[in-house]
Amino acid sequence: MSGDLIEWADIVFVMEKAHKSKVNSKYDKLLKHTPVVCLAIADNYVYMQPELISLLIQKVSLHIHLEG
Repeated sequence: MSGDLIEWADIVFVMEKAHKSKVNSKYDKLLKHTPVVCLAIADNYVYMQPELISLLIQKVSLHIHLEG
């Protein structure tokens, strides 16, 4: 994650409360009007693990409309 991405984002999703705290603290000034949403997913999955993808789709879809 970088400041450029934070400035570009309409919403930031994190998996755990600890991640939200770190993002809020590091990018406080850039997050003026950008919500940071904690998905409450334990960060113990491997990259692209099917179970993780399923959880992400389920939880993110509560906040945005996913097409396809």
